[in-house]
Amino acid sequence: MKLTKAEIVNNIYECVDVNKKDIHLIIDSFFDEVKNALVDGKIVELRGFGTFEVKTRKARDKARNPKTGEIIPVDSHGVTVFRPGKELKELTWNVKN
Repeated sequence: MKLTKAEIVNNIYECVDVNKKDIHLIIDSFFDEVKNALVDGKIVELRGFGTFEVKTRKARDKARNPKTGEIIPVDSHGVTVFRPGKELKELTWNVKN
């Protein structure tokens, strides 16, 4: 099961006295701020939620394309990682899918 951005907008709309268009703009602006910070090499820390950062994955001479099985070289590149905060870890500890 997934939660979409539209559903998040609707859920927030039911809790606050702000129109959906403005909520959508705020959410999009928030995501843009997070993306721009990561591209600029910054770590994004959201207390009680978690931390986003870009880590460098080393280059490899022999990587495998999972679709074709072909062996290909891969340059070093950035990978976005998320580390949940203590509160989020505790809230999700017993969740089973």
